[in-house]
Amino acid sequence: MALAAADTYVVVLALTDMMTGVGVGIDSLQKATPIISGFLLGYVAVLPLIGRLADLLDRQRILLGCLAIFVVGSAITAMAPELSVLVVGRVLQGLGGGGLVPATLALVAQLWPPGKRGTPLGVVGAVQEIGSVVGPLLGALILTIWDWRAIFWVNAVAGVLLSVAVRVIGGPVRPTPGTRPRWWRPVAAVTAVAGVAGAVLLTLALTAPSALTSSIRWGGPFVPYGAHTSRMITPIGVWAMIALAIALVLTVPLLWRTFARVDLPGAALIGVALGALILTFATSDPSKQVIGPLGLWLLPVAAVAAGLFVWRQRTVSDPLVAPGVVRRRVTPALACSLFAGTALVSIVVDVPLLAQLTVAHSTERDGALILLRFLVAVPVGALVGGLLLHRFGPGLIAPVGLAVAAVGLLVMSTWGNGSLESLPAWFVLIAVGFGIGLSIAPINDAALHDAAPDQQGVVSALVVVSRMIGMVVGLDLLTALGLHQFYDRVAQIPNATDTQIAAAAVVQVQTIFLGAAFFVFTVATTVRDTMVL
Repeated sequence: MALAAADTYVVVLALTDMMTGVGVGIDSLQKATPIISGFLLGYVAVLPLIGRLADLLDRQRILLGCLAIFVVGSAITAMAPELSVLVVGRVLQGLGGGGLVPATLALVAQLWPPGKRGTPLGVVGAVQEIGSVVGPLLGALILTIWDWRAIFWVNAVAGVLLSVAVRVIGGPVRPTPGTRPRWWRPVAAVTAVAGVAGAVLLTLALTAPSALTSSIRWGGPFVPYGAHTSRMITPIGVWAMIALAIALVLTVPLLWRTFARVDLPGAALIGVALGALILTFATSDPSKQVIGPLGLWLLPVAAVAAGLFVWRQRTVSDPLVAPGVVRRRVTPALACSLFAGTALVSIVVDVPLLAQLTVAHSTERDGALILLRFLVAVPVGALVGGLLLHRFGPGLIAPVGLAVAAVGLLVMSTWGNGSLESLPAWFVLIAVGFGIGLSIAPINDAALHDAAPDQQGVVSALVVVSRMIGMVVGLDLLTALGLHQFYDRVAQIPNATDTQIAAAAVVQVQTIFLGAAFFVFTVATTVRDTMVL
């Protein structure tokens, strides 16, 4: 989980280098949007499906499978010669990295009984937030020594090492119940051969070794068809895609016994709804619009898919989310997760912006150092929240943590010139980070408390989905609200100077903090009784 969290933030530092590396100029920044939104799409859209699989299969197997997908995505990203391949790699990274979260939380629920999960959930929350702190630092270190591709090679190697560690520490993987038909072994062997062949051919197509491409004898398969320039539209690229397609098709009967127990149409519908929602807001430019350029098409798609998903949930005998799962403490836990995500991302994005506006001669590095006080406090709060959980319960710890964060955000909404340079600002940032961290373990514990053992993966996935929606949608809406205040302030000043525009931008950031404080305080004061165990 620390590895996945680190990879979520590391791209921000390497984004311009990645664009240049795949032939996209930095003057075409809008083309880089899929690099970020593709990761978010993979991270969120399949979470309910992976959560359900974690309830049906050995959870160690799910961890290993998600790590394998993450490693493949990291390797493809590292080798990507063009934007389309880079986006595919990022989607796979998001899919694998996101799947690790519900599998891990469900594993905690499996290994520790109710009332004993506080410390492990606190540790899980802490290491995840530590990953978000270490990620940018590790990325910056790698970029000073190597190039951006090394970041993803490090991810791939780390994923392989973690897979070995999970396999060794976890012991034998529990086999899937039931007997396999006679045809299973030969089909599995052919699938493995096709998969290996596809991986080798894909590697050759993406890397295009000069020893082969410059050879008269072996260079032909690397020559693009027609007027194309893509390395994938070459004979060897097409062979790779054919081999991988064969492996994928043959995988269906091998895994059908497992997937037959999953509501695949329901998973597809909720995946489409979540994916359309994420892309609507993740691709928007809040300075111009609240929703992205395709929002007018994507939002109706999301609404229709969500409606069909609800209808299917009520009509099929074994739906993706069983009836009664989202009940009692699960509902307030999802609300807390939603607004905690909104508060977290608003601070991560807007504190560095406020530093540039209000601190003289401030650089991006200075803003990052100021933000570091908040980021370090989050994992500390997560660990403390887990340690206190068994004594006070989530009904006290989560609302108190969120209330502390809300008060801190309210104070931050008054910050202006010189505020970030004062000692009280240190304590406020630390208090807000500690408060948000304090709520992490109680939120997960309350959600898992009422979940049956065969629904813990789904519930864990819903908590993560709620947090991600809060981060993406909440930030976009708050930013749009802040920009409304910015434009209103500027419109009242004829011939505004740079200083006056900067002051209006400070009002924009203050509005975002004030809005986040309102939402967090509202949920903190309304969930107290419903989260008591």
